[in-house]
Amino acid sequence: MTADSDFTAEGGCTCRQVRYRMTSRPMFVHCCHCRWCQRETGASFALNAMIEADRVELLSGQPECVVTPSESGKGQKIWRCPACRVAVWSNYAGAGDRIRFVRVGTLDAPDRMPPDVHIFTASKQPWVVLPAGTPAVEEFYQRSKLWPAESLRRREAVLAG
Repeated sequence: MTADSDFTAEGGCTCRQVRYRMTSRPMFVHCCHCRWCQRETGASFALNAMIEADRVELLSGQPECVVTPSESGKGQKIWRCPACRVAVWSNYAGAGDRIRFVRVGTLDAPDRMPPDVHIFTASKQPWVVLPAGTPAVEEFYQRSKLWPAESLRRREAVLAG
């Protein structure tokens, strides 16, 4: 996906206490099938849109941070509505607080952000059928091979900041 100055997407938690707006397209969208994501979401996978934190405007409410263990041992921050406890985004140690992993399912129109890649498919549920035409890897991948050049520049710029 590439940046689009005319693009916005809004979302929030189930009780609508926490509402946010993405002010550009995400850099990339992962559909992660690892066991950790399955456990944390209670579902077959997690669908995360990676975007610069300053491109996510909080419209209402204040999510609270819940630090959870991760397979890397570095933990992750899951930001949840304090009322209904729905996770709206995460921050992982590798990207720090500068990049948010917005939970696509919390968007008002989640169908606007299909995955750019399926990762950790070695542990995907056997009844999940992956779509033809979307890259899928058993574990992780090299960003330089899958990310659009503009997204790579955005990631480099935000991490250098």
